[in-house]
Amino acid sequence: MQIIDSIHEWKKIRETLQNESIGFVPTMGNLHAGHASLLKRSIHENSTTILSIFVNPTQFNDANDLSRYPKTLEADLDIAKDLGVDYVFFPNTDMMYPDKYRYKVTENAFSAQLEGQHRPGHFDGVLTVVLKLFNLIKPHKAYFGEKDRQQLLLIQDMVKVLFLDIEIIPCPTIRDASGLALSSRNQFLSIENKLLASRFPAILQSNKALEEIIGQLSNLGFVVDYVEDYGQYRFGAVKIQSVRLIDNFDIPTTDDSVVRRRVYEQ
Repeated sequence: MQIIDSIHEWKKIRETLQNESIGFVPTMGNLHAGHASLLKRSIHENSTTILSIFVNPTQFNDANDLSRYPKTLEADLDIAKDLGVDYVFFPNTDMMYPDKYRYKVTENAFSAQLEGQHRPGHFDGVLTVVLKLFNLIKPHKAYFGEKDRQQLLLIQDMVKVLFLDIEIIPCPTIRDASGLALSSRNQFLSIENKLLASRFPAILQSNKALEEIIGQLSNLGFVVDYVEDYGQYRFGAVKIQSVRLIDNFDIPTTDDSVVRRRVYEQ
């Protein structure tokens, strides 16, 4: 496994991979079993797999959230090596934003809803850095988890409308034994709050009216940012103290849920 921390060096290596099928998994590090599942699939489906580790500052609208994002590079590299990753691309902020973020990618509809409504500018940062990484890595396939469903849908649309020759591969959400979606933020939960957090996915996917779900979560002590139906999915975001959790499921197929559904037109 090679670790590349220079764009110039990576471009030279990429020239040598013209006859390879390239799989790509972009991350911000602090790898867990969810990331590992993406890497395993890429390794299975491609002759070469590239992992990127870059804590992207432009997608954080809270400076405190950025500063406390866990950085576990040595452990991440051990995981990648054990899995059989071929290259780890590890750029810094100056490399990725030589323009100081003067140029950005903005989507003007879906990105303003759900997460975008509560995290202004978040998806500008996500789409901008993903496009930059796509332009550098030039993958044939890129792998994204379905836990971040809104991000996944936006990236799929960006690839389509910008005519990028990349296949976006959605990968199932990986959960712990309680059903809680794996996330780097989970490590900030106390034992007591992790038990509470484990109730979030079951309630979110319950066959109840949205108002009932919001009320039940609130009564348990969650601060609810949103619980909404979009297209065929139900999205939810809650906070427990300072820890924010997001999740999504297929909307329960009942007559009343169809009536309540708010459809997002692609």
